[in-house]
Amino acid sequence: MHAIGIDSHKDSLAACRVDELGAALAERTFANEPASHRALLAWISAGPAVIVGIEGSASFGAALARFLVAAGVTVREVPPRLSHRERSRTRRAGKSDPGDALAIARVTLREPDLPPVRLLDASLELRLLVEAREDLVAEQTRVRNRLHADLRTLLPGYGAAAANLTAVRHQRTVGRLLRPLRGVQADLARGRLGRVRRLTLEIGALTASLTGRVVGHPLLTVPGVGVLVAAKLIGETGDSGRFRSADAFAALAGVAPIPASSGQTQHLRLDRGGNRQLNRALYTIAMVQAAHHGPARLYLARKRAEGKTGRDAIRALKRQLVRTVFRLLLEGAQPLAVAA
Repeated sequence: MHAIGIDSHKDSLAACRVDELGAALAERTFANEPASHRALLAWISAGPAVIVGIEGSASFGAALARFLVAAGVTVREVPPRLSHRERSRTRRAGKSDPGDALAIARVTLREPDLPPVRLLDASLELRLLVEAREDLVAEQTRVRNRLHADLRTLLPGYGAAAANLTAVRHQRTVGRLLRPLRGVQADLARGRLGRVRRLTLEIGALTASLTGRVVGHPLLTVPGVGVLVAAKLIGETGDSGRFRSADAFAALAGVAPIPASSGQTQHLRLDRGGNRQLNRALYTIAMVQAAHHGPARLYLARKRAEGKTGRDAIRALKRQLVRTVFRLLLEGAQPLAVAA
């Protein structure tokens, strides 16, 4: 079987077909728009059966990936780290989109366990909602900090009446205090306060949507897992059935130690790669359990008694948690469905 590698960009798609030995047979560049997607499909269909690998199938190549899958083409996601390593073996000087497409095609041909591309399903919708909420929270924090700076000048000592700008009652208090003030800075402060209030409502609406989508999921039974962490885990994982084991899932999350042994020296090093969002979610669970969950506290104490540092003990706890999380992701996969 032949393989086709596609290097996706905002405006263009570089494609390369290779034979069973990885030799380049044909190269084409298409515009990244619907009419050219159809032309690319015709080009794919004109030759022998292929498997298509796309780098960037969750971003610039998402629309193409969905179109090809709907047309019955077998499409796989090629991680950038694999294609990056392959580029040095293409024997092409410098870096170019056709050369990247060749590297992607060879990885697609060589690696049988590449994950399928992510389509628009319930898990991807969760990820989009989580990302949108995080963007709003970051924006609200920025506006709130600027408002704090205004209030220190306009209303010295306001903190006695409004301890923060997060609670709605404190936002109302600040609004009353600002009402009689005049001037440009006061006007700007009132505008920023209004922006904080609107963002609070938007964040609340997204939180409610996330809650409705993950309610009843088995992940919520794990101490330290709330709605937002559960949504993050589901959204970043996608189809949990594509992982052959909990160990493979741990590798994706960057919590599986990497062998770094040589000769008689046996050593494992920390994995700084993997999906950092999944890693962050597991870290959140571990830290909550370390503070409030009895069995986790005993586990950490035992690890420290074995000579591990506090950080190493937390990493060991994350490695234990990943097995439970993976099992519950599999259990909760069937009820999850795209919202109407």
